[in-house]
Amino acid sequence: MADTATRTVIRTQGRKAYAAFSGQSGTRHPLVATAMVLPLAALLVVVFGGWDAVVAQASSVGVMLGR
Repeated sequence: MADTATRTVIRTQGRKAYAAFSGQSGTRHPLVATAMVLPLAALLVVVFGGWDAVVAQASSVGVMLGR
């Protein structure tokens, strides 16, 4: 437990080496990330009927808050 700083440094160096090897800079614009996630999110909503679940949860939270 006392030697956690050394492990953190080793892990950080490993990540930097992987990013350099794979050509990734480690940053991504939020809109790009959103554009990547939205198709999968839409698919999951359709497949699992998520829209009804979201509406039900929002409705219960609204009732709980007194709106």
